[in-house]
Amino acid sequence: MRKQFLTLATLAVALFCTLGLSAQIRTPSASPTTKLETTVGLTDVHVEYSRPGTKGRKVFAADGLVPFGEIWRTGANQATKLTFTGPVTVGGTELKAGSYAVLTRPAADNWTVMIYPFETGSWNSYVEKEPAAKATVKTKATGHTVETFTIDVQNHGMGTADLVMMWENTMVAVPLATKVKEAVMANIDAVMAGPSMNDYFQAASFLADNGDNKLALDYVKKANAMAGKEPRYWMVRREATILADLDMKAEAKAAFEKSLELAKAAGNMDYVRMNEKSLKELK
Repeated sequence: MRKQFLTLATLAVALFCTLGLSAQIRTPSASPTTKLETTVGLTDVHVEYSRPGTKGRKVFAADGLVPFGEIWRTGANQATKLTFTGPVTVGGTELKAGSYAVLTRPAADNWTVMIYPFETGSWNSYVEKEPAAKATVKTKATGHTVETFTIDVQNHGMGTADLVMMWENTMVAVPLATKVKEAVMANIDAVMAGPSMNDYFQAASFLADNGDNKLALDYVKKANAMAGKEPRYWMVRREATILADLDMKAEAKAAFEKSLELAKAAGNMDYVRMNEKSLKELK
């Protein structure tokens, strides 16, 4: 009995030690990470940054936590990351869709905001590089104390907004502009022009798969006609299979042969084999 008790005690101690080695103590972050998502015009904007607090410290000053004239990571921990799903103009410079790191150089009456193509979260790696865009913006008084550094997107217009950064008693607003009119007009033109080649092809494929081959044939012919001098072998094959299902063998044979020729030219052996098999089955 004593031996069994000792064995159980030993196992309990071993389990406790194992849990102690694998457990991790989690404490609140001094500068928690925050993610912001919004839309400017038709462009999605994502901001990921860390938020330090003032904690009774002087922040923006010649002898402050963020000294005037020195490059600041614009937050804490890793570099602040901006992501745009479409082109955005910052400080008169158009940036392509993608992710960017943000550094700033605060001064008493203005900030220089520098934006770099995002490569790493290490903000020091950008200091010696040339920014993709740079803007100098005037500082404004917040009118109240902002305890925790905050980035927001405010003052939305049709395709514009301000990237606002606030901390302590200081605020700056960086104008953002997108090509919303051009994007909307492109959508309008596409809709007004009617269904695209791919729209007709997708409709034909759906109808054929659901037994409406007559309407499917009409749509796939329109799709192939829109392809013009650049016929797609997969679309021509779809027309051939629809023709075969309608027992239009002569027309189907010609379409299969055309798809076979196009597939060979494109080097797609899967379609070559499928078309050769379909031609044998027609005979």
